[in-house]
Amino acid sequence: MAEIQIKGVAKSFGSYTALHDINLTIQDQEFVVLLGASGCGKTTLLRIVAGLETATTGEVWIGGKRVDHLPPKDRGIAMVFQNYAVFPHLTVFENIGFGLRMKKLPNDEVKRRVERTAGLMHIEQLLGRYSGELSGGQRQRVAVARALAMEPDVILMDEPLSNLDALLRMEMRAELKGVLAESNTTAIYVTHDQVEAMSMADRISVMHQGRIVQAASPIEVYRNPAAEFVAGFIGNPPMNFLPATPQGGGRWAVAGQVLDGPQTPKALKFAIRPEDLRLADHGLQAVAKVIEPLGAHLLVTCDVNGALFRAVLDSDLSVKPGDTLTLAPQSDRIRWFDPETTRAVA
Repeated sequence: MAEIQIKGVAKSFGSYTALHDINLTIQDQEFVVLLGASGCGKTTLLRIVAGLETATTGEVWIGGKRVDHLPPKDRGIAMVFQNYAVFPHLTVFENIGFGLRMKKLPNDEVKRRVERTAGLMHIEQLLGRYSGELSGGQRQRVAVARALAMEPDVILMDEPLSNLDALLRMEMRAELKGVLAESNTTAIYVTHDQVEAMSMADRISVMHQGRIVQAASPIEVYRNPAAEFVAGFIGNPPMNFLPATPQGGGRWAVAGQVLDGPQTPKALKFAIRPEDLRLADHGLQAVAKVIEPLGAHLLVTCDVNGALFRAVLDSDLSVKPGDTLTLAPQSDRIRWFDPETTRAVA
C-alpha cells in the first residue's frame, strides 16, 4: 500500500508563503495531477513529498508511515524531472539500471528489471545505445524507465513532457497512463498543461496562490468548477463570465436576458462554457468580432454587453465580423459564482 497523506503542510521562504495549510490524500495506485500556473506552489509541494524541501509546518505520510523526517532515499519514491538527466557516458541499459547498481542488486535482478521496464516503455531495442544517439522522446522514455525500474511505491513527476513537441507529448501521455496503471504505482504529476491533466489524471488537484482550490475527477473539475479561478483556468477557451442581477424568485437578468438561477438576493456572476452555447431565436445578443476556423468548429469571439465572450459554433456556419448572433446557453450547463468569495453557488 502506498497511500500518500499530506497533512497541514505549509512552506515559507522568509516573508513569502509558498504553501498555505495543504491537506490532500492520494489513494494507493491513484494518479493525481497537481495543476496550476507558474508560481502556484505545485513543484514546492512535490519537492516536500520527495524530501528535497522541508515543510515549515505539517506532515507527510506514505504507506501509513510518517516520512517527512526521512531523506529521499528512504521514502520509497522515484522521481522524473523536466530535465531528463540521462547520463551521456552510459548506455540506455546502464542508465536504466543505474539506481539498481547503487542499491547493489544482483546482476540477474538488474537485467530482469531493466528489460521489463524497457519493454513497458517500448525502448528494448535501444538498450545498447548512448543518449547522444536518442531523440528527445526516447531520452524521456529512458528517464521514466529508470524510475520504474526501482519498483517504487510512489513515482513523482515534475513536468516531464514539457520539453517534447506536441505529437510526442500526445504519444507519451497515452503511454505513461498505461504504464503507470500496469506498474501499480501511486503517482503525483506536476504540470501547468490542462490537456495533460485532463487526459491523464484519475484526479486533478487545482492549485492557486499556494492553496488547493479544488481536487476532483477531470470531468467534475471541468463541468462543476468549485471556484471562479478553476472555471477560468480549465478549458480552452475557458468559461465566459457576465454579471447577473437578481430579479427575485430565482430569476436573473444577464445582458438583457432573464434566466433561472439560484435563490439568493446577492449579485452573482453567470458563467457558461463556449461549447455550451447554441444559435437560437432568443438568447444573449452577441456581436462577432473575430472568427477563428479551427477545422471541426468555429471559435467566435464576440462582444456581449461590452464584455468579451466566446462561442464554439459549427464550422459550416457562415459568420463574419460585425454579425449579430443570438446565443442561447444550455440551461443545465450554466454555473453561478459569488463575486465576493469567487466560490461556486449551487
